[in-house]
Amino acid sequence: MNRRDFMKTTGLGVAALALSGITTSVFAQARGAKKPNIIIILTDDVGISEIGCYGSDRYKTPNIDRLAQTGGRFEYCYAAPVCGPSRCQLLTGRYPFRTGLNSNQSHDAIAPDREIMIPAVMKKAGYMTGHAGKWGQMCLGPGEWGFDEYMVYGGSGKYWGKQLLTYRQNGESKKVPEGAYIPDLMHDFTVDFITRHKDKPFFFHYSMSHAHTPIVRTPDSAPDSKTLYADNIRYMDKLVGKLTAELDKLKLRESTLILFAGDNGTAGAGAGPDSSTLHGRRISGQKGSLLEGGSRVPLIANWPGTAPAGRYNKDLTDFSDFFPTVAELGGATLPPGVTIDGHSFAAPIKDEQGKPREWVYVEYNGHSYVRNARWKLTSSGNLFDMKEAPFEELPVPAGSKDPDAMAARTTLQAILDKHPAAPATGKRKRKSGGANQRNPDQTD
Repeated sequence: MNRRDFMKTTGLGVAALALSGITTSVFAQARGAKKPNIIIILTDDVGISEIGCYGSDRYKTPNIDRLAQTGGRFEYCYAAPVCGPSRCQLLTGRYPFRTGLNSNQSHDAIAPDREIMIPAVMKKAGYMTGHAGKWGQMCLGPGEWGFDEYMVYGGSGKYWGKQLLTYRQNGESKKVPEGAYIPDLMHDFTVDFITRHKDKPFFFHYSMSHAHTPIVRTPDSAPDSKTLYADNIRYMDKLVGKLTAELDKLKLRESTLILFAGDNGTAGAGAGPDSSTLHGRRISGQKGSLLEGGSRVPLIANWPGTAPAGRYNKDLTDFSDFFPTVAELGGATLPPGVTIDGHSFAAPIKDEQGKPREWVYVEYNGHSYVRNARWKLTSSGNLFDMKEAPFEELPVPAGSKDPDAMAARTTLQAILDKHPAAPATGKRKRKSGGANQRNPDQTD
C-alpha cells in the first residue's frame, strides 16, 4: 500500500489484517488516556564523543546530561554513517536496501507514493505534526510527507544570515533577518508550534544545525574564540535547555516525551585529534566509516513521570526503531502491507518489560554489517570481536576454530543474506519532472 492509499484508510482494520495474513503491528492506547506529545531532537554530526553523559573528555553538555539523569540513556544506538540514509531510516522505519536511499546522493530513490513516514501515521492518530531544520537529502519537502507545518533551510551547517539569505516556511520563501542566527530561528519556530498546539497532541521533528561544518562562531562565542567547535556543542546544549524550559513553562513536561539522538557518528570537524575520546580513549572510526564511531550515536529518552529516572539501557537499538516506537506510544497504526524493520523500544521508556532486538543492521552505499552484543560481521565477510568497542574492533581470522566465533559467523551471515545491501549509488544524475523532482524545500 502506498502513502496515498494509506492516508485514505480509516480505523485500525485489525480484523482485515488478520484475515489477509499481513503481519503488522497495531497499537492502541487505553480509551480516554491522553496521548503524549513526542519531540525528536536530531543533532547533526554529533556522536557519543560530544556528549558529557556518554563520557566525553572534551565537551560539557549539562542540559542534555540532565535529560539522561531524569530519563534514560541508551548505550547502543546505531544510525547510518551519514545523514541522508539515517534520516530516511528514522522516518520510514526501513533499511536502506528497501528504500534505495543508501547515500547522500540517492535522494531520488524515495517519493511519497512509494514510502510512508512517521508524520503520515501520526496525523491519522490525531496528532499535529511539525518539522524544523535540515531535511537531509530526501525527495520533495516535509509537507509532501505529512508534516502540517515546517521550516527548512538550504544546505548543511548554515548558521548566520550572511551564509543563508532565505529559508522556507510552510512552502513560502522567507528572508533571513539581518544578523539572525539560523538555529535561533529554528528554536523560535519550534516553540511557536508547540505553544499554538499545546492543547492537542503533537509530534515534532527538530532537526538541529549543530554541529555540521562549516564551524563558525555562535552568538555566545568570544570575538577571538579558539574553541569554535566546543562553542557550537555548548550552544546546541543551550538550545536543548531552552526547549525543556519552554515545555516546563507551558506545563507540558510530564505529557511530552523527548527523544534526543545524533544522526551519525562524530565528524570531529576542527576539534583536534582528541575530539573523539571517551574516558581518555579514542573511539574507532567517525562519520562516513563503517566502524563503530561512524554509526554509534547518543539516544536519550526523557518523559518525566513515565520514563524512569537515571535508567542506563544496554539494549541494541537502531534508527529503524523510531517509527514503531513513536507509533506505539501515539496509538497509531503501522501502514499495512509495508515491511517495517524497526523494533519498538517503547517498553523500556515506560519502565516495562520488552523484547529487545538481538542485532542491529547498518548500511551505507553498497556496504553493510550486522552486529549483535558481541560480534560484528561485514558484507565483505570480515568478522570482528566487539568486546572492546567502541575503542577497538578485534578482527577474527577467517579460519578461526573458536566455537563462539564460528557460531557467530553462521548466525550473522544468515541475517546478512536476508538483508542484501543495495548497490553503491555514487553521484546520481538528478531526474527532471515527476515525483522525484526536488522542490525548493529540499536541502542538502
